Amino acid sequence: MTELSPQAQEVFWEFNRAASGKPDDWHYLPAIAAALEAVADQVVPEEELPVHARGTRHWHRVIQRAETRSELLAIAAELRGDTTTKEDNND
Repeated sequence: MTELSPQAQEVFWEFNRAASGKPDDWHYLPAIAAALEAVADQVVPEEELPVHARGTRHWHRVIQRAETRSELLAIAAELRGDTTTKEDNND
């Protein structure tokens, strides 16, 4: 197993503490990744960037949501051991 980023490691540890009380149940990683992908889909669904709104407050909010979604999916991909994210596979 490769070393996880601090963000992915924290998600992993918290899940394991709640699920089993053990800090290193590696077999849970795909389930945790799937849960994070579901969170991203529910909380920050993929959106089209509105070109006509560039530079407006709405544009900046869409960009922030896209960045948040990207960060969640990057942690999920890392936990899964993928170098691609769910969004990369949809292209």
